[in-house]
Amino acid sequence: MLQNLVEDPQIQTLNYHKGTLLHGKISVSRIWYGKFKPSQKAIVSDFITSLSSPSHSQPSVATWWKATEKYYHFTKSNPLSVHLGKQVHDENYSVEKTLTNDQIIQLASKGEAKNAINVVLTASDVTVDGFCVNRCGSHGSKSSVVEGKNNKFAYIWVGNAETQCPGYCAWPFHQPLYGPQSPPLVAPNNDLGLDGMIISLSGLLAGTVTNPFGNGFYQGPMDAPLEASSACPGIYANGAYPGYAGDLLVDPTSGASYNAHGVNGRKYLLPAIYDPSTSKCSTLV
Repeated sequence: MLQNLVEDPQIQTLNYHKGTLLHGKISVSRIWYGKFKPSQKAIVSDFITSLSSPSHSQPSVATWWKATEKYYHFTKSNPLSVHLGKQVHDENYSVEKTLTNDQIIQLASKGEAKNAINVVLTASDVTVDGFCVNRCGSHGSKSSVVEGKNNKFAYIWVGNAETQCPGYCAWPFHQPLYGPQSPPLVAPNNDLGLDGMIISLSGLLAGTVTNPFGNGFYQGPMDAPLEASSACPGIYANGAYPGYAGDLLVDPTSGASYNAHGVNGRKYLLPAIYDPSTSKCSTLV
């Protein structure tokens, strides 16, 4: 489990609003919108696989993900298990290169219709409403009819910010737009855009499973909630403070900063998760 606890006087309790959490066997579909290299797709797919694949090297992605189980203890419900689902490759921009939230949902519906989290990943030349302005990604849910029954699937959207706003959505691998200007860190997979997407995706996954339908765990207004990860902004390791991600691990060969090991020798940088049992932000290192 995540052990290092970061004190933050501004963190408040995430309240449980009596809603259903995602549970059981959940597939994670990937809808690739725009042009992505095979190596970039592998970074994301290996991360998702790492969520349920304990690594011999610690700290691990699986250990980070296990922290979400504490939310299930509070609701006395069985936690979920995640696995790779279908992939959809939309390299020809079937909608357009400027997307609304409704179009994101339209793309997300190309994934699984039941027991799924459908992840829409937009390429660096795709603009989305609110992207780089007030968000790097988002999550929500959509109703669908499967075999005559109404179902809901959860969806996530995350964008590649490499050319649009790396200082906003790919920090700490790029100098921040505002605040203290500390030197950028080396990205663990040598891809600023994709490593930034992993930071956003991992935080949104934690928020999705603990607040999938807007009535789970969150603090603040329903339309702008602080969730399992977003309640701990900018915290990646012990010793974090504004402009400093924390005392991260550093690969001696590449000089890359990371805090979690994944499958296939991968290394990732993952955000802190709010610990509901301590009301503090917990990190792996």
